[in-house]
Amino acid sequence: MIPVTAEIGIDESELEERFVRSPGPGGQNVNKVSTGVQLRFDAVHSSSLPDPVRQRLIRLAGRRIGTDGIITIAAHRFRTRERNRQDAL
Repeated sequence: MIPVTAEIGIDESELEERFVRSPGPGGQNVNKVSTGVQLRFDAVHSSSLPDPVRQRLIRLAGRRIGTDGIITIAAHRFRTRERNRQDAL
């Protein structure tokens, strides 16, 4: 369970992670190692969120949410998967 507030948490099974190649310069491993992370969350169909919270999240997500209701967060600031994963969460 990923805590959002004291009363609300998101079940980790509702998140989908993809490891992708990070854009930009990165040294000799830049074209070989997928250290960037795309975190996807289906906000519309989530059973973890109360309806008012879901509606606010959808409104605030902006360009991060697609027409299918899935929010995508990309993290690629760091050189390791684990640090990018934590950054996305």
